[in-house]
Amino acid sequence: MSTKVDPNGRRWVRVEVETPGSVEELWQAISTDAGLSAWFTRSIFEIGADGQPERLIVHFGPGISSAATLTEWDPPRGFSVTSDEFIPGGPEVATDWKIEEGTGNTCLLSVEHSLFVDNDEYDSHIEGTEAGWPAFFRILQIYMTHHRGQPCTLLELMGATSEGSQAWEKTAAALGFSAAELGERFAAPAGGLNFAGVVDTLPDETEIILHIDKPTSGVAHLFVWPLDERILLSLRFYLYGEDAAEVVAGEEPKWRSWMEEHFPYPQD
Repeated sequence: MSTKVDPNGRRWVRVEVETPGSVEELWQAISTDAGLSAWFTRSIFEIGADGQPERLIVHFGPGISSAATLTEWDPPRGFSVTSDEFIPGGPEVATDWKIEEGTGNTCLLSVEHSLFVDNDEYDSHIEGTEAGWPAFFRILQIYMTHHRGQPCTLLELMGATSEGSQAWEKTAAALGFSAAELGERFAAPAGGLNFAGVVDTLPDETEIILHIDKPTSGVAHLFVWPLDERILLSLRFYLYGEDAAEVVAGEEPKWRSWMEEHFPYPQD
């Protein structure tokens, strides 16, 4: 990964993914609260007095959110936003979302981040964002392949630890995927949490994407990441179907109790 530089000083990175579905279906998956929250993070498009989206608010976890102003809205081909919160204390960053028709019943989604500065001080920020997209894009592919258009209820949990590798090993054992290889089934130990499915993707040694069927159908994305002086454990569940909200209502207290017992998140 590396930042590209144009003669006019624009520095940028671009990521893309091919998914099943029509342009209109993929547009719904990126341009609505429900669609974007079904594979990315909890997202809200704020609508202005003219009925058009004005801002996009994206929530990444407790106290971690980002707001961007819509600069272009071109359904069903894409939209653009700018944000001065993308890099805290840094320059404004523009993000362009674009959809193109692919071969057969597929589409190509690209996301491009760019900024104008005369040095490489902020390259690591946009390259770090570039590195994070493949996991979300894989969740999008699963959603568009198996759960396209279905209602989604998010269950998001955040814990903190001082030892990332130990936290990951403890989590993998408790949820039953420590010995599972890519494509294999896993299940949490009997008497524990109601959790089972197939190992879909292993982005790195402390990150995993699971295509689950218990407690209901969906995707689980789990990873350990450093933030400031903390090491955080993030568990994000995308549960699909008409019964997803009911399932989350029943299961969430158990998951939160487990997280608070093993990885309590400090209250600032």
